[in-house]
Amino acid sequence: MARIDSKVIFVTTSPRTPSKMIPEIELLDTHFSGQKWNTETQLKFMELLKEENFFNGKGANDPAFSARDRINRAPKALGFVALSPVISLTPAGLELINTKRKDEIFLRQLLKFQVPSPYHKPSKNSACFWVKPYLELFRLIRHFGALKFDELMIFGLQLVDYREFDNIVFKINDFRTSKAQNQGNYKKFRTKYFERELREIYADDIIRGNTKTRETNDASIAKFLDTKASNMRDYTDACFRYLRASGLVNISYIGKSISIVPEKILDVDYFLKHTDREPQYIDNEEQYVNYLGSIESPRLLTDNKELLEQKISSEFSDITISKTATLQELKDIFADELEKRKEQIITDQVTAIKDYRLFDDINSTFDQILDNSLYDSPLMLEWNTWRAMTMLDGGNIKANLKFDDFGNPMSTAQGNMADIVCDYGSFRLTVEVTMQSGQRQYETEGEPVTRHLAKIKKETQKPAYSLFIAPKINEACIAHFYALHKMNISYYGGTSTIVPLPLKVFLKMVEDSHKASYIPEPKHVQRFFEHSIKLANSTNNEKEWYEKITQKALNWLNL
Repeated sequence: MARIDSKVIFVTTSPRTPSKMIPEIELLDTHFSGQKWNTETQLKFMELLKEENFFNGKGANDPAFSARDRINRAPKALGFVALSPVISLTPAGLELINTKRKDEIFLRQLLKFQVPSPYHKPSKNSACFWVKPYLELFRLIRHFGALKFDELMIFGLQLVDYREFDNIVFKINDFRTSKAQNQGNYKKFRTKYFERELREIYADDIIRGNTKTRETNDASIAKFLDTKASNMRDYTDACFRYLRASGLVNISYIGKSISIVPEKILDVDYFLKHTDREPQYIDNEEQYVNYLGSIESPRLLTDNKELLEQKISSEFSDITISKTATLQELKDIFADELEKRKEQIITDQVTAIKDYRLFDDINSTFDQILDNSLYDSPLMLEWNTWRAMTMLDGGNIKANLKFDDFGNPMSTAQGNMADIVCDYGSFRLTVEVTMQSGQRQYETEGEPVTRHLAKIKKETQKPAYSLFIAPKINEACIAHFYALHKMNISYYGGTSTIVPLPLKVFLKMVEDSHKASYIPEPKHVQRFFEHSIKLANSTNNEKEWYEKITQKALNWLNL
Protein backbone atom coordinates (compact mmCIF):
# COMPACT_ATOMS: atom_id res chain seq x y z
CA MET A 1 0.00 0.00 0.00
CA ALA A 2 1.29 3.48 -0.90
CA ARG A 3 0.54 6.62 1.06
CA ILE A 4 -0.54 9.50 -1.17
CA ASP A 5 0.71 12.88 0.01
CA SER A 6 -0.72 15.03 -2.77
CA LYS A 7 -3.04 18.02 -2.99
CA VAL A 8 -3.91 17.44 -6.66
CA ILE A 9 -5.08 14.48 -8.74
CA PHE A 10 -2.77 11.52 -8.33
CA VAL A 11 -2.08 9.52 -11.51
CA THR A 12 0.67 7.13 -12.47
CA THR A 13 3.59 8.58 -14.44
CA SER A 14 5.66 5.44 -14.99
CA PRO A 15 6.02 4.34 -17.70
CA ARG A 16 5.47 7.60 -19.57
CA THR A 17 4.17 5.69 -22.60
CA PRO A 18 1.52 3.13 -21.51
CA SER A 19 2.28 0.58 -24.24
CA LYS A 20 5.83 0.18 -22.89
CA MET A 21 4.48 -1.84 -19.95
CA ILE A 22 3.12 -4.61 -22.21
CA PRO A 23 6.36 -6.51 -22.97
CA GLU A 24 7.55 -5.94 -19.41
CA ILE A 25 4.56 -7.55 -17.70
CA GLU A 26 4.77 -10.40 -20.22
CA LEU A 27 8.41 -10.92 -19.23
CA LEU A 28 7.42 -10.80 -15.56
CA ASP A 29 4.71 -13.41 -16.08
CA THR A 30 6.92 -15.73 -18.15
CA HIS A 31 9.76 -15.92 -15.63
CA PHE A 32 8.30 -15.08 -12.22
CA SER A 33 4.65 -16.14 -12.13
CA GLY A 34 3.86 -17.83 -8.80
CA GLN A 35 6.94 -16.43 -7.04
CA LYS A 36 7.14 -13.88 -4.24
CA TRP A 37 7.71 -10.27 -5.31
CA ASN A 38 10.69 -9.40 -3.12
CA THR A 39 14.20 -8.01 -3.44
CA GLU A 40 15.50 -11.26 -4.90
CA THR A 41 12.93 -11.52 -7.69
CA GLN A 42 13.13 -7.78 -8.31
CA LEU A 43 16.89 -8.01 -8.89
CA LYS A 44 16.46 -11.04 -11.17
CA PHE A 45 13.71 -9.29 -13.10
CA MET A 46 15.96 -6.30 -13.79
CA GLU A 47 18.80 -8.56 -14.89
CA LEU A 48 16.50 -10.18 -17.45
CA LEU A 49 14.97 -6.87 -18.48
CA LYS A 50 18.34 -5.29 -19.23
CA GLU A 51 18.99 -8.04 -21.78
CA GLU A 52 15.77 -7.41 -23.68
CA ASN A 53 15.71 -5.42 -26.92
CA PHE A 54 12.73 -3.36 -25.79
CA PHE A 55 14.51 -1.99 -22.69
CA ASN A 56 16.48 1.25 -23.08
CA GLY A 57 17.13 2.01 -19.41
CA LYS A 58 19.93 0.94 -17.12
CA GLY A 59 18.49 0.28 -13.65
CA ALA A 60 22.07 0.29 -12.37
CA ASN A 61 21.99 2.40 -9.21
CA ASP A 62 19.27 0.46 -7.40
CA PRO A 63 17.95 -2.40 -9.57
CA ALA A 64 15.36 -3.54 -7.01
CA PHE A 65 13.95 -0.01 -6.80
CA SER A 66 13.89 0.21 -10.62
CA ALA A 67 11.93 -3.04 -10.76
CA ARG A 68 9.38 -1.76 -8.25
CA ASP A 69 9.13 1.52 -10.15
CA ARG A 70 8.30 -0.34 -13.36
CA ILE A 71 5.85 -2.87 -11.92
CA ASN A 72 4.36 -1.38 -8.74
CA ARG A 73 3.23 1.78 -10.50
CA ALA A 74 1.09 1.58 -13.64
CA PRO A 75 0.97 -2.24 -14.08
CA LYS A 76 -0.22 -2.79 -10.51
CA ALA A 77 -2.20 0.44 -10.09
CA LEU A 78 -4.19 -0.23 -13.27
CA GLY A 79 -4.85 -3.84 -12.33
CA PHE A 80 -2.69 -5.66 -14.88
CA VAL A 81 -0.58 -7.49 -12.29
CA ALA A 82 -1.16 -8.80 -8.78
CA LEU A 83 1.92 -9.01 -6.55
CA SER A 84 0.40 -10.56 -3.45
CA PRO A 85 0.54 -13.25 -2.23
CA VAL A 86 2.55 -14.15 -5.35
CA ILE A 87 3.23 -12.63 -8.78
CA SER A 88 0.49 -13.18 -11.35
CA LEU A 89 -1.18 -11.46 -14.25
CA THR A 90 -4.81 -10.58 -13.72
CA PRO A 91 -7.42 -11.33 -16.39
CA ALA A 92 -6.96 -7.71 -17.49
CA GLY A 93 -3.19 -8.23 -17.78
CA LEU A 94 -3.62 -11.36 -19.88
CA GLU A 95 -6.13 -9.55 -22.08
CA LEU A 96 -3.73 -6.63 -22.55
CA ILE A 97 -1.06 -8.98 -23.89
CA ASN A 98 -3.36 -11.00 -26.14
CA THR A 99 -6.11 -8.69 -27.40
CA LYS A 100 -6.11 -6.98 -30.79
CA ARG A 101 -7.73 -3.84 -29.41
CA LYS A 102 -5.40 -2.87 -26.59
CA ASP A 103 -6.98 0.59 -26.42
CA GLU A 104 -10.22 -0.96 -25.14
CA ILE A 105 -8.52 -2.78 -22.27
CA PHE A 106 -6.55 0.35 -21.38
CA LEU A 107 -9.84 2.27 -21.28
CA ARG A 108 -11.52 -0.20 -18.91
CA GLN A 109 -8.62 -0.04 -16.49
CA LEU A 110 -8.31 3.73 -16.60
CA LEU A 111 -12.00 4.10 -15.75
CA LYS A 112 -11.56 1.93 -12.62
CA PHE A 113 -8.43 3.59 -11.27
CA GLN A 114 -9.39 5.42 -8.09
CA VAL A 115 -8.13 7.25 -5.03
CA PRO A 116 -8.59 6.23 -2.28
CA SER A 117 -8.14 2.48 -2.76
CA PRO A 118 -6.50 -0.40 -0.89
CA TYR A 119 -3.43 0.39 -3.06
CA HIS A 120 -3.42 4.15 -2.49
CA LYS A 121 -4.37 5.68 0.84
CA PRO A 122 -4.26 9.46 1.26
CA SER A 123 -2.10 10.72 4.12
CA LYS A 124 -3.37 13.18 6.72
CA ASN A 125 -1.64 15.99 4.81
CA SER A 126 -3.08 15.14 1.40
CA ALA A 127 -6.25 16.36 -0.25
CA CYS A 128 -9.53 14.64 0.65
CA PHE A 129 -9.62 12.29 -2.33
CA TRP A 130 -12.84 10.75 -3.57
CA VAL A 131 -12.43 10.29 -7.28
CA LYS A 132 -11.80 8.11 -10.29
CA PRO A 133 -9.43 10.58 -11.96
CA TYR A 134 -9.53 9.43 -15.57
CA LEU A 135 -13.30 9.03 -15.54
CA GLU A 136 -13.75 12.62 -14.37
CA LEU A 137 -11.16 13.96 -16.81
CA PHE A 138 -13.08 12.32 -19.66
CA ARG A 139 -16.20 14.00 -18.28
CA LEU A 140 -14.43 17.37 -18.13
CA ILE A 141 -13.16 17.09 -21.71
CA ARG A 142 -16.60 16.03 -22.92
CA HIS A 143 -18.22 18.96 -21.10
CA PHE A 144 -15.98 21.57 -22.74
CA GLY A 145 -15.45 19.87 -26.08
CA ALA A 146 -11.71 20.43 -25.72
CA LEU A 147 -9.30 21.28 -22.91
CA LYS A 148 -5.98 23.05 -23.27
CA PHE A 149 -2.94 21.53 -21.59
CA ASP A 150 -2.78 24.57 -19.29
CA GLU A 151 -6.44 24.22 -18.32
CA LEU A 152 -6.07 20.58 -17.37
CA MET A 153 -2.86 21.35 -15.49
CA ILE A 154 -4.06 24.37 -13.52
CA PHE A 155 -7.66 23.31 -12.87
CA GLY A 156 -8.36 19.74 -13.99
CA LEU A 157 -5.79 18.36 -11.54
CA GLN A 158 -7.72 20.01 -8.69
CA LEU A 159 -10.61 17.59 -9.28
CA VAL A 160 -9.67 15.41 -6.30
CA ASP A 161 -13.33 14.82 -5.44
CA TYR A 162 -15.86 14.19 -8.21
CA ARG A 163 -18.43 16.20 -6.24
CA GLU A 164 -16.29 19.28 -6.97
CA PHE A 165 -16.84 18.87 -10.71
CA ASP A 166 -19.09 21.95 -11.09
CA ASN A 167 -16.63 24.08 -9.14
CA ILE A 168 -13.80 23.09 -11.50
CA VAL A 169 -16.02 23.87 -14.49
CA PHE A 170 -16.64 27.33 -13.00
CA LYS A 171 -12.90 27.92 -12.53
CA ILE A 172 -12.10 26.98 -16.13
CA ASN A 173 -14.86 29.23 -17.47
CA ASP A 174 -13.57 32.08 -15.32
CA PHE A 175 -10.02 31.49 -16.62
CA ARG A 176 -11.21 31.55 -20.22
CA THR A 177 -13.07 34.80 -19.62
CA SER A 178 -10.03 36.41 -17.99
CA LYS A 179 -7.78 35.17 -20.81
CA ALA A 180 -10.11 36.71 -23.41
CA GLN A 181 -9.98 40.01 -21.55
CA ASN A 182 -6.20 39.91 -21.10
CA GLN A 183 -4.43 42.41 -23.32
CA GLY A 184 -0.88 41.44 -22.41
CA ASN A 185 1.46 38.50 -22.95
CA TYR A 186 -0.34 35.16 -22.46
CA LYS A 187 2.69 33.49 -20.87
CA LYS A 188 2.90 36.15 -18.14
CA PHE A 189 -0.86 35.99 -17.64
CA ARG A 190 -0.78 32.20 -17.27
CA THR A 191 2.19 32.28 -14.88
CA LYS A 192 0.45 34.79 -12.61
CA TYR A 193 -2.84 32.85 -12.70
CA PHE A 194 -1.08 29.54 -12.05
CA GLU A 195 0.80 30.96 -9.06
CA ARG A 196 -2.45 32.24 -7.57
CA GLU A 197 -4.00 28.77 -7.85
CA LEU A 198 -0.88 27.09 -6.42
CA ARG A 199 -0.93 29.40 -3.41
CA GLU A 200 -4.55 28.43 -2.82
CA ILE A 201 -3.92 24.68 -3.26
CA TYR A 202 -0.89 24.68 -0.95
CA ALA A 203 -2.06 27.38 1.48
CA ASP A 204 -1.80 25.08 4.52
CA ASP A 205 1.79 24.07 3.70
CA ILE A 206 2.80 27.68 3.19
CA ILE A 207 1.22 28.78 6.48
CA ARG A 208 2.93 25.97 8.40
CA GLY A 209 6.27 26.67 6.71
CA ASN A 210 6.28 23.20 5.18
CA THR A 211 7.95 24.38 1.98
CA LYS A 212 11.18 22.40 1.85
CA THR A 213 11.28 19.96 -1.07
CA ARG A 214 13.12 16.63 -1.17
CA GLU A 215 15.50 17.68 -3.92
CA THR A 216 16.96 20.74 -2.19
CA ASN A 217 17.51 22.50 1.13
CA ASP A 218 15.92 25.64 -0.28
CA ALA A 219 12.75 26.23 1.75
CA SER A 220 11.72 29.43 -0.04
CA ILE A 221 8.11 29.75 -1.14
CA ALA A 222 9.25 30.58 -4.68
CA LYS A 223 11.24 27.33 -4.96
CA PHE A 224 8.40 25.36 -3.36
CA LEU A 225 5.81 26.68 -5.82
CA ASP A 226 8.16 26.17 -8.77
CA THR A 227 8.62 22.51 -7.78
CA LYS A 228 4.88 21.96 -7.40
CA ALA A 229 4.27 23.58 -10.80
CA SER A 230 6.84 21.25 -12.38
CA ASN A 231 5.19 18.22 -10.75
CA MET A 232 1.80 19.30 -12.09
CA ARG A 233 3.21 19.61 -15.61
CA ASP A 234 4.48 16.03 -15.32
CA TYR A 235 1.10 14.80 -14.07
CA THR A 236 -0.70 16.60 -16.90
CA ASP A 237 1.64 15.12 -19.48
CA ALA A 238 0.95 11.66 -18.00
CA CYS A 239 -2.81 12.31 -18.16
CA PHE A 240 -2.57 13.23 -21.84
CA ARG A 241 -0.53 10.12 -22.66
CA TYR A 242 -2.71 7.66 -20.74
CA LEU A 243 -5.98 9.14 -22.02
CA ARG A 244 -4.55 8.92 -25.52
CA ALA A 245 -3.93 5.17 -24.99
CA SER A 246 -7.71 4.70 -24.84
CA GLY A 247 -8.01 5.63 -28.52
CA LEU A 248 -10.87 8.00 -27.68
CA VAL A 249 -9.11 11.35 -27.75
CA ASN A 250 -7.44 13.60 -30.28
CA ILE A 251 -4.36 15.58 -29.34
CA SER A 252 -3.75 18.93 -31.02
CA TYR A 253 0.05 19.03 -31.03
CA ILE A 254 0.08 22.65 -32.17
CA GLY A 255 -2.67 23.97 -29.88
CA LYS A 256 -1.65 21.61 -27.06
CA SER A 257 -5.24 20.57 -26.37
CA ILE A 258 -7.17 17.34 -25.95
CA SER A 259 -10.64 16.52 -27.27
CA ILE A 260 -12.90 13.53 -27.86
CA VAL A 261 -12.62 11.92 -31.31
CA PRO A 262 -15.96 12.83 -32.99
CA GLU A 263 -16.61 9.22 -34.02
CA LYS A 264 -16.09 8.14 -30.38
CA ILE A 265 -18.45 10.58 -28.67
CA LEU A 266 -21.21 7.97 -28.33
CA ASP A 267 -18.72 5.59 -26.69
CA VAL A 268 -17.71 8.25 -24.18
CA ASP A 269 -21.28 9.27 -23.45
CA TYR A 270 -22.13 5.62 -22.81
CA PHE A 271 -19.54 5.00 -20.11
CA LEU A 272 -20.01 8.45 -18.56
CA LYS A 273 -23.66 7.54 -18.07
CA HIS A 274 -23.18 3.95 -16.90
CA THR A 275 -19.95 4.00 -14.85
CA ASP A 276 -20.31 4.49 -11.11
CA ARG A 277 -18.44 7.62 -10.00
CA GLU A 278 -18.02 6.33 -6.44
CA PRO A 279 -14.73 4.63 -5.46
CA GLN A 280 -15.16 0.90 -4.81
CA TYR A 281 -13.95 -1.56 -2.12
CA ILE A 282 -11.76 0.99 -0.35
CA ASP A 283 -11.09 -1.23 2.67
CA ASN A 284 -11.25 -4.65 1.07
CA GLU A 285 -8.12 -5.42 -0.95
CA GLU A 286 -9.24 -8.86 -2.11
CA GLN A 287 -12.49 -7.54 -3.58
CA TYR A 288 -10.71 -4.52 -5.03
CA VAL A 289 -8.08 -6.67 -6.77
CA ASN A 290 -10.81 -8.84 -8.31
CA TYR A 291 -12.79 -5.76 -9.38
CA LEU A 292 -9.74 -3.97 -10.79
CA GLY A 293 -8.44 -7.00 -12.68
CA SER A 294 -11.77 -7.95 -14.25
CA ILE A 295 -12.28 -7.64 -18.01
CA GLU A 296 -16.06 -7.48 -17.56
CA SER A 297 -16.29 -4.04 -15.98
CA PRO A 298 -17.08 -1.32 -16.54
CA ARG A 299 -19.47 -2.02 -19.36
CA LEU A 300 -18.65 -0.20 -22.59
CA LEU A 301 -20.78 0.59 -25.59
CA THR A 302 -19.02 -2.21 -27.50
CA ASP A 303 -20.30 -4.68 -24.88
CA ASN A 304 -23.87 -3.93 -25.96
CA LYS A 305 -24.62 -6.11 -29.01
CA GLU A 306 -27.40 -3.92 -30.38
CA LEU A 307 -25.42 -0.68 -29.99
CA LEU A 308 -22.30 -2.28 -31.50
CA GLU A 309 -24.30 -3.41 -34.54
CA GLN A 310 -25.55 0.16 -34.94
CA LYS A 311 -22.01 1.51 -34.63
CA ILE A 312 -20.65 -0.87 -37.28
CA SER A 313 -23.50 -0.01 -39.63
CA SER A 314 -22.92 3.70 -39.06
CA GLU A 315 -19.15 3.67 -39.66
CA PHE A 316 -19.01 0.87 -42.25
CA SER A 317 -22.30 0.97 -44.12
CA ASP A 318 -21.13 -1.45 -46.82
CA ILE A 319 -20.66 -4.27 -44.28
CA THR A 320 -23.36 -6.94 -44.10
CA ILE A 321 -23.75 -8.29 -40.59
CA SER A 322 -25.14 -11.77 -40.04
CA LYS A 323 -28.11 -11.85 -37.70
CA THR A 324 -26.57 -14.85 -35.96
CA ALA A 325 -23.23 -13.12 -35.27
CA THR A 326 -22.19 -13.29 -31.63
CA LEU A 327 -20.97 -10.27 -29.68
CA GLN A 328 -17.35 -11.46 -29.94
CA GLU A 329 -17.70 -11.98 -33.69
CA LEU A 330 -19.05 -8.46 -33.99
CA LYS A 331 -16.09 -7.13 -32.00
CA ASP A 332 -13.67 -8.96 -34.32
CA ILE A 333 -15.44 -7.60 -37.41
CA PHE A 334 -15.31 -4.09 -35.99
CA ALA A 335 -11.60 -4.39 -35.08
CA ASP A 336 -10.74 -5.71 -38.56
CA GLU A 337 -12.65 -2.91 -40.30
CA LEU A 338 -11.00 -0.25 -38.13
CA GLU A 339 -7.59 -1.67 -39.05
CA LYS A 340 -8.42 -1.73 -42.77
CA ARG A 341 -9.62 1.87 -42.64
CA LYS A 342 -6.48 2.98 -40.81
CA GLU A 343 -4.22 1.25 -43.33
CA GLN A 344 -6.07 2.90 -46.20
CA ILE A 345 -5.76 6.33 -44.56
CA ILE A 346 -2.01 5.82 -44.13
CA THR A 347 -1.69 4.60 -47.73
CA ASP A 348 -3.44 7.77 -48.92
CA GLN A 349 -1.08 9.85 -46.75
CA VAL A 350 1.95 8.14 -48.31
CA THR A 351 0.65 8.91 -51.81
CA ALA A 352 0.23 12.59 -50.92
CA ILE A 353 3.71 12.67 -49.34
CA LYS A 354 5.43 11.08 -52.34
CA ASP A 355 3.75 13.63 -54.62
CA TYR A 356 5.31 16.43 -52.48
CA ARG A 357 1.85 17.77 -51.66
CA LEU A 358 2.81 17.86 -47.98
CA PHE A 359 6.26 19.40 -48.44
CA ASP A 360 5.34 22.74 -46.84
CA ASP A 361 3.54 21.04 -43.96
CA ILE A 362 6.51 18.75 -43.27
CA ASN A 363 8.91 21.70 -43.33
CA SER A 364 6.78 23.83 -41.01
CA THR A 365 6.38 20.92 -38.58
CA PHE A 366 10.18 20.57 -38.36
CA ASP A 367 10.42 24.31 -37.70
CA GLN A 368 7.91 23.96 -34.86
CA ILE A 369 9.89 21.04 -33.43
CA LEU A 370 13.08 23.12 -33.47
CA ASP A 371 11.19 25.98 -31.80
CA ASN A 372 9.88 23.52 -29.18
CA SER A 373 6.36 24.82 -29.78
CA LEU A 374 4.62 21.44 -30.13
CA TYR A 375 3.23 19.11 -27.52
CA ASP A 376 5.15 15.79 -27.41
CA SER A 377 8.05 16.83 -29.62
CA PRO A 378 9.67 13.33 -29.53
CA LEU A 379 6.57 11.77 -31.09
CA MET A 380 6.20 14.57 -33.62
CA LEU A 381 9.88 14.30 -34.59
CA GLU A 382 9.52 10.55 -35.18
CA TRP A 383 6.32 10.96 -37.20
CA ASN A 384 7.54 13.90 -39.27
CA THR A 385 10.87 12.22 -40.02
CA TRP A 386 8.94 9.23 -41.35
CA ARG A 387 7.02 11.60 -43.61
CA ALA A 388 10.26 13.26 -44.73
CA MET A 389 11.98 9.94 -45.47
CA THR A 390 8.92 8.84 -47.45
CA MET A 391 9.17 12.02 -49.52
CA LEU A 392 12.97 11.99 -49.76
CA ASP A 393 13.44 9.01 -52.05
CA GLY A 394 12.04 5.69 -53.25
CA GLY A 395 11.65 2.55 -51.21
CA ASN A 396 9.19 1.17 -48.71
CA ILE A 397 9.42 3.40 -45.63
CA LYS A 398 7.86 1.95 -42.48
CA ALA A 399 7.30 3.90 -39.27
CA ASN A 400 7.25 1.77 -36.16
CA LEU A 401 5.37 4.35 -34.16
CA LYS A 402 1.77 3.59 -33.22
CA PHE A 403 -1.02 5.24 -35.22
CA ASP A 404 -4.58 5.73 -34.00
CA ASP A 405 -7.67 4.59 -35.92
CA PHE A 406 -7.46 7.66 -38.17
CA GLY A 407 -3.77 7.56 -39.05
CA ASN A 408 -2.66 10.13 -36.49
CA PRO A 409 0.55 9.60 -34.48
CA MET A 410 -0.29 8.06 -31.10
CA SER A 411 2.94 6.89 -29.45
CA THR A 412 6.60 6.38 -30.33
CA ALA A 413 8.13 3.09 -31.42
CA GLN A 414 8.67 0.41 -28.80
CA GLY A 415 12.25 -0.01 -27.67
CA ASN A 416 12.85 -3.31 -29.47
CA MET A 417 12.91 -1.82 -32.97
CA ALA A 418 14.25 1.11 -34.97
CA ASP A 419 12.05 4.19 -35.20
CA ILE A 420 11.89 3.93 -39.00
CA VAL A 421 12.98 1.14 -41.35
CA CYS A 422 13.56 1.88 -45.04
CA ASP A 423 13.52 -1.06 -47.45
CA TYR A 424 15.35 -0.19 -50.67
CA GLY A 425 15.40 -3.72 -52.08
CA SER A 426 19.14 -4.40 -52.22
CA PHE A 427 19.83 -2.73 -48.86
CA ARG A 428 18.13 -1.41 -45.71
CA LEU A 429 18.33 1.83 -43.77
CA THR A 430 17.26 2.36 -40.17
CA VAL A 431 16.47 5.87 -39.02
CA GLU A 432 16.60 6.80 -35.35
CA VAL A 433 15.52 10.16 -33.94
CA THR A 434 15.74 11.76 -30.52
CA MET A 435 15.12 15.05 -28.79
CA GLN A 436 17.73 14.14 -26.18
CA SER A 437 20.87 16.23 -25.98
CA GLY A 438 24.09 16.26 -23.98
CA GLN A 439 25.51 13.15 -22.33
CA ARG A 440 22.06 11.63 -21.94
CA GLN A 441 21.79 11.39 -25.73
CA TYR A 442 24.77 9.05 -25.80
CA GLU A 443 23.70 7.08 -22.71
CA THR A 444 20.16 6.36 -23.88
CA GLU A 445 20.57 6.19 -27.66
CA GLY A 446 24.11 5.03 -28.46
CA GLU A 447 23.82 1.28 -27.85
CA PRO A 448 20.18 0.78 -28.93
CA VAL A 449 20.84 2.41 -32.32
CA THR A 450 23.67 -0.06 -32.95
CA ARG A 451 21.56 -2.99 -31.71
CA HIS A 452 18.62 -2.11 -33.97
CA LEU A 453 20.93 -1.89 -36.97
CA ALA A 454 22.46 -5.28 -36.14
CA LYS A 455 18.98 -6.78 -35.90
CA ILE A 456 18.10 -5.58 -39.41
CA LYS A 457 21.40 -6.90 -40.82
CA LYS A 458 20.79 -10.28 -39.24
CA GLU A 459 17.16 -10.53 -40.39
CA THR A 460 17.75 -9.46 -43.99
CA GLN A 461 21.32 -10.64 -44.66
CA LYS A 462 21.70 -7.49 -46.76
CA PRO A 463 23.84 -4.35 -46.42
CA ALA A 464 22.31 -1.96 -43.90
CA TYR A 465 23.07 1.53 -42.65
CA SER A 466 21.64 3.87 -40.04
CA LEU A 467 20.83 7.57 -39.91
CA PHE A 468 20.74 9.20 -36.47
CA ILE A 469 18.92 12.55 -36.26
CA ALA A 470 18.65 14.99 -33.35
CA PRO A 471 18.33 18.78 -33.04
CA LYS A 472 21.95 18.75 -31.84
CA ILE A 473 24.44 15.86 -31.92
CA ASN A 474 26.43 15.14 -28.78
CA GLU A 475 30.21 14.73 -29.15
CA ALA A 476 30.13 11.34 -27.42
CA CYS A 477 27.70 10.04 -30.05
CA ILE A 478 29.95 11.34 -32.82
CA ALA A 479 32.95 9.52 -31.35
CA HIS A 480 30.95 6.32 -30.76
CA PHE A 481 29.50 6.13 -34.27
CA TYR A 482 32.84 7.01 -35.87
CA ALA A 483 34.54 4.17 -34.02
CA LEU A 484 31.83 1.68 -35.05
CA HIS A 485 32.59 2.41 -38.72
CA LYS A 486 35.98 0.79 -38.14
CA MET A 487 35.38 -1.80 -35.41
CA ASN A 488 34.49 -5.30 -36.58
CA ILE A 489 32.24 -6.52 -33.76
CA SER A 490 30.57 -9.87 -34.40
CA TYR A 491 27.82 -9.10 -31.85
CA TYR A 492 26.74 -6.22 -34.10
CA GLY A 493 27.26 -8.11 -37.35
CA GLY A 494 30.62 -6.53 -38.20
CA THR A 495 31.26 -2.82 -38.66
CA SER A 496 28.30 -0.46 -38.21
CA THR A 497 27.70 2.46 -40.55
CA ILE A 498 25.78 5.01 -38.51
CA VAL A 499 25.76 8.67 -39.57
CA PRO A 500 24.63 11.27 -37.01
CA LEU A 501 23.17 14.48 -38.45
CA PRO A 502 21.69 17.60 -36.86
CA LEU A 503 18.05 18.14 -37.76
CA LYS A 504 18.83 21.32 -39.71
CA VAL A 505 21.24 19.40 -41.95
CA PHE A 506 18.65 16.68 -42.54
CA LEU A 507 16.16 19.42 -43.47
CA LYS A 508 18.57 20.62 -46.15
CA MET A 509 18.71 17.06 -47.54
CA VAL A 510 14.91 17.04 -47.75
CA GLU A 511 14.88 20.44 -49.47
CA ASP A 512 17.48 19.25 -52.00
CA SER A 513 15.32 16.24 -52.78
CA HIS A 514 12.38 18.56 -53.47
CA LYS A 515 14.38 20.97 -55.64
CA ALA A 516 16.17 18.30 -57.69
CA SER A 517 15.32 18.14 -61.39
CA TYR A 518 14.92 14.38 -61.04
CA ILE A 519 13.43 12.00 -58.51
CA PRO A 520 16.17 10.74 -56.13
CA GLU A 521 16.69 7.00 -56.16
CA PRO A 522 17.89 4.46 -53.58
CA LYS A 523 21.35 4.53 -55.18
CA HIS A 524 21.75 8.14 -54.01
CA VAL A 525 21.03 7.08 -50.43
CA GLN A 526 23.44 4.15 -50.50
CA ARG A 527 26.15 6.25 -52.11
CA PHE A 528 25.99 8.71 -49.20
CA PHE A 529 26.54 6.00 -46.58
CA GLU A 530 29.28 4.30 -48.57
CA HIS A 531 30.99 7.69 -48.72
CA SER A 532 30.79 7.88 -44.92
CA ILE A 533 32.68 4.56 -44.72
CA LYS A 534 35.43 5.92 -46.99
CA LEU A 535 35.69 9.08 -44.92
CA ALA A 536 35.90 7.14 -41.64
CA ASN A 537 38.82 5.12 -43.05
CA SER A 538 40.65 8.13 -44.46
CA THR A 539 40.25 10.79 -41.76
CA ASN A 540 42.41 11.15 -38.67
CA ASN A 541 39.71 11.46 -35.99
CA GLU A 542 35.99 11.66 -35.34
CA LYS A 543 35.86 15.47 -35.59
CA GLU A 544 37.33 15.49 -39.09
CA TRP A 545 35.02 12.65 -40.19
CA TYR A 546 31.93 14.35 -38.75
CA GLU A 547 32.75 17.70 -40.32
CA LYS A 548 33.27 16.14 -43.76
CA ILE A 549 30.21 13.87 -43.72
CA THR A 550 28.06 16.76 -42.52
CA GLN A 551 29.33 18.94 -45.34
CA LYS A 552 28.65 16.14 -47.80
CA ALA A 553 25.09 15.82 -46.48
CA LEU A 554 24.50 19.44 -47.40
CA ASN A 555 25.16 18.47 -51.02
CA TRP A 556 24.25 14.78 -50.90
CA LEU A 557 22.80 14.42 -54.39
CA ASN A 558 26.05 15.51 -56.05
CA LEU A 559 28.36 12.77 -54.83
